[in-house]
Amino acid sequence: MENSSTPNLGLGSSEPCCDIFPLDGRSSSEHLVEGSIVAVKAIIMGTIILASIFGNLLVIISVVRFRKLRNITNFLLVSLAFADFLVAFVAMAFNASVVLYGKWLFGYRMCDAWNSFDVYFSTASILHLCCISVDRYYAISEPLLYPQKITQKTIAIMIINCWLWPGVISFLPIFLGWYTTEEHLQFRRSHPEECEFVVNKVYAIISSSMSFWIPCSIMLFTYYRIYNMATQQQRVLLNGSNEMLTLDKQYGFRRSIKNKKHSIPDDSDPDNQLRRNYSRPVRSVTYAPELGLPPLKDKRVLKFKREHKAAKTLGIIMGAFILCWLPFFTWYLTLSLCGSKCRSPDILTDVLFWIGYFNSTLNPIIYAYFHRDFCEAFKKIILCFVCSKRAATFASENIVRFKFAQRTNSKIERGGKNQSLNLPSRSPSCSFTATQV
Repeated sequence: MENSSTPNLGLGSSEPCCDIFPLDGRSSSEHLVEGSIVAVKAIIMGTIILASIFGNLLVIISVVRFRKLRNITNFLLVSLAFADFLVAFVAMAFNASVVLYGKWLFGYRMCDAWNSFDVYFSTASILHLCCISVDRYYAISEPLLYPQKITQKTIAIMIINCWLWPGVISFLPIFLGWYTTEEHLQFRRSHPEECEFVVNKVYAIISSSMSFWIPCSIMLFTYYRIYNMATQQQRVLLNGSNEMLTLDKQYGFRRSIKNKKHSIPDDSDPDNQLRRNYSRPVRSVTYAPELGLPPLKDKRVLKFKREHKAAKTLGIIMGAFILCWLPFFTWYLTLSLCGSKCRSPDILTDVLFWIGYFNSTLNPIIYAYFHRDFCEAFKKIILCFVCSKRAATFASENIVRFKFAQRTNSKIERGGKNQSLNLPSRSPSCSFTATQV
């Protein structure tokens, strides 16, 4: 029997959603309603899974294919996209089968494997987001020292840790049985069709802290500091631009007076001359190299804007992460500490799981919407895929037409005629070339 002091945090204990040939005496309309609900669930979960797989594959291919996207930060994004891809391909797919069939179909050991992969890939995705926030923090706070501090070796160490640490709370405790009680292990051995993830309080506290609470705290701290520094730097940048604009006008006035002092008559008033010449409002200010002043928008300003845009995008990613995972981990920890006093409906369990999974689908959508380079790369990859399919179709059509022409020509030659049939070959109208950006 299941220990009443430990909550059921898994899926697979509910009754099957529907039977193809029901023998329970219910009316056909009730089974039709249940079948419709199952169909809606399948459509929603299937859409989330396919969108996550397709979107994260686009991120990986974009960084690999286009040179402009191959920078240090995007290496972390590729690793994050791979983790999100595995969340969809492994964790979501098995979870969907449990929701739709109402039971576990793959045996005792595969249940442990699925629970391990679920915890492992979800935690890896969260740790990648934490490392990305730290990377952006150094890029904004210390832009001059950033290339020395965040090197390819540093990023490699971050990525390795993101993939190693989740194993501490997934495969080891789950396969060794540390995550639950002996009563639940005995229950699972006698009921292999059940795959309930029943955890004890110690594992619940440690796993939730490593998977969410500690990384989330680090992310909130770094983005709070990034926001403050971005506000201060923007204020300094605006003040510096205004001061340079004033200096440019004043310096230009002085040079103009100095160059014209020999041509001004003795009886003229310089102040009146200035008022006559410069009484109109300044409509535009341009950079004059002869004045020895630097341009208002130099490389540092442009780099500053790029870093802030990237930080804004990653801030939105962090916000989506909190909205998706905070409800699940709040429910997970509360239910674990509450024990048998708290019960969770199956529908609430399903919804919270899939809201958390949905974060793996949102990340590539955010890249495409807020990052112009990723958006352009996605468009080119999709267009290239469509064109390659069209080219393959045209090629197969041309082969058929060529074989038909050969057979026709051979018949004409056997008939003693020296004519030949030449069919024009068709070519695809799409001539896109995926150039590197």
